[in-house]
Amino acid sequence: MSEKRKKIYHALVDGATEGLSDKALYEFVVQRCRKASSKKIVRAAMLALTDPDVTDRHVLNTIFALAIKHRIDEIGRGDLEQDDGENEHPGPVPSRKRVKKEPDASVLASPAAPNLTAA
Repeated sequence: MSEKRKKIYHALVDGATEGLSDKALYEFVVQRCRKASSKKIVRAAMLALTDPDVTDRHVLNTIFALAIKHRIDEIGRGDLEQDDGENEHPGPVPSRKRVKKEPDASVLASPAAPNLTAA
């Protein structure tokens, strides 16, 4: 685990342990780790959720809620808007034809290949 992710991870766990949640927890993490983005916070949250040392159910629920909220926010900014616009007027689906390949002439002429022309 990288040092940056460890720092964000520890900030998440510390803040959730202190009772912070939602925006307060996010601001706490960003204050302790200036270069923390939503993406980095979500990744660090996933590490915290899989860490066997973090056993407090309230802490885990708080971190999970923060990760889900920020992951949905990331998706909602661009991906869903693009998907909705693309599906309104779908265009025709191009068809594909399989082309049968001719056998290579050099393989047929090799001495190990059976003689197909002689009968």
